[in-house]
Amino acid sequence: MATPSTGAEAAAASLLKREARSERARLIPPVLLGLGIAACGIAQAFLLARLLATLLGRGDAGWPDLAAAAALALLMAALGIAQERAQLAAGEDAKARLRAAAFARLLAIGPADDRAVGEKSALVVERIEALEGYFARWLPAAMLAILAPLMVAAAAAAADLVSGLILLGAGLLVPVVQALTGIGAAQASRRQFAALQRLSGRFLDRMRGLPVLVLFNQQQAEALRLGTAAEELRQRTMRVLRVAFISAGGMELIIAATLASLAYHHGALVRGTHPTPVTALFALLLVPAFFAPLRAFSAAYHEQLSARGAAADLAPLLDAPEPEGLLLEEVPPKVTVTFHEVVLTYAPDRPPALDGLGFRVLTGETLLLTGPSGSGKTSVLRLLMGFRRPDSGRIAINGRDATLLKPAELRRLSSYVGQRAFIFRGSIRDNIRFARPDADDTAIETAARAAQVMEFAAALPQGLDTQVGEGGFGLSGGQAQRVAVARAFLRDTPLVLLDEPTAHLDPGTEAIVFEAVRRLCVGRTAIVATHARAARNIFGQVLELQAGRAGPARMAGE
Repeated sequence: MATPSTGAEAAAASLLKREARSERARLIPPVLLGLGIAACGIAQAFLLARLLATLLGRGDAGWPDLAAAAALALLMAALGIAQERAQLAAGEDAKARLRAAAFARLLAIGPADDRAVGEKSALVVERIEALEGYFARWLPAAMLAILAPLMVAAAAAAADLVSGLILLGAGLLVPVVQALTGIGAAQASRRQFAALQRLSGRFLDRMRGLPVLVLFNQQQAEALRLGTAAEELRQRTMRVLRVAFISAGGMELIIAATLASLAYHHGALVRGTHPTPVTALFALLLVPAFFAPLRAFSAAYHEQLSARGAAADLAPLLDAPEPEGLLLEEVPPKVTVTFHEVVLTYAPDRPPALDGLGFRVLTGETLLLTGPSGSGKTSVLRLLMGFRRPDSGRIAINGRDATLLKPAELRRLSSYVGQRAFIFRGSIRDNIRFARPDADDTAIETAARAAQVMEFAAALPQGLDTQVGEGGFGLSGGQAQRVAVARAFLRDTPLVLLDEPTAHLDPGTEAIVFEAVRRLCVGRTAIVATHARAARNIFGQVLELQAGRAGPARMAGE
């Protein structure tokens, strides 16, 4: 039976192979440039061999050979710069494509993804950054590590067969050394990434909860815990570097043995009795050109190991199957929502969140869901937004099975206002426009008036163009909720879903927000989950939930 780690490695390998095929066109230029550098190195080695033989009194090279060798050095430098740029372009292209795909998948999953915010951030940032070296350095280096040494060994063999065989044998030892060190490096790299993900998630979550830590005087204790996590990451990073240094040492040992073998083979050169000194010097000077691509391969080998660790974390996200379902031809102007014997369970060891729930909300009606915390109110809204699928039962919209639609299509039907509106850094106008980016200023101002945003915005320095901070800094809780209601007005969908829209508000602000919500629900099908008793005097039909089951529906005031 395959172990979980084996499955993760297979998924990582599959992801990297698929992405490598996508980058094939961008990898050809750096490989061709690398082969050009190798060809220049061969020619330069031959010219330098002639010059050195002349210095030893055994050749007839002159200034043209020296000038040609200098020109080749300049050409190799130019080719190296062009190769580096081509590799960077390949890496950036791969990162942009992967980041867009990962972000799109996270958006498609939405709140159904139960990973911490810090872990999601680490996936989209650190994990994809770790893949850059795989595409920018490892893939070109792996191709050149085969092609370029073969070219150099062939040139050496053309001059002296034994020298070519010595170089070829030395080249075959490099993958063996890399494989031996790579076994430990792969495990160390995976552990390092796991430690980095834990630290990233913890740090981001603690930064978001910094006021709570200060309030309960836990900042020092949390700083110590973060320090412990950072120390674990440091230790694991040093283990990865230690293996990398061992690998580099193995490469240097192979190079030294190759030079010693060639020197022994051409020992007559030292004694001044070699019949063809240019050939001997040529073979010795080819060693740097032969091992240059193998050095790049060795240096990039650990990029490949890091990429495998990153790909193992990304693969479950990127390889997750696309949600199946139908597409809406158009958004209907009115909807009727029906639940029939709906069952929803989040975990096998927990009781059902919804246990045979049934109700119906007709076009233009508002249903008020009440009940204690954990009774299933939010679960109803999650099902209607496509963030969960029911285990059994039927959810119908206008008489048709809603679960046949893609989750994104369900979200096209609805506008949502939650307990706490998230306000992005920018102007109030831009925060309202977030619901419909193509909306003009007239539509935004109409939505702002309907949601009573203009009541407080008119007193601000720049009205709707007043800048607010991230998370709504500069706005009160009630003002932020009215901005959220304005978004729902601007979105203008036939279904409105509200989850505790007045939670944490004082009675006066609650009344203002509920008035804006009442206007929003007029003419639309609406489901409002709330504990607020004031809502019973505003909305018509009330459904009491208890342990995922429905009590008898009644009208407000009963």
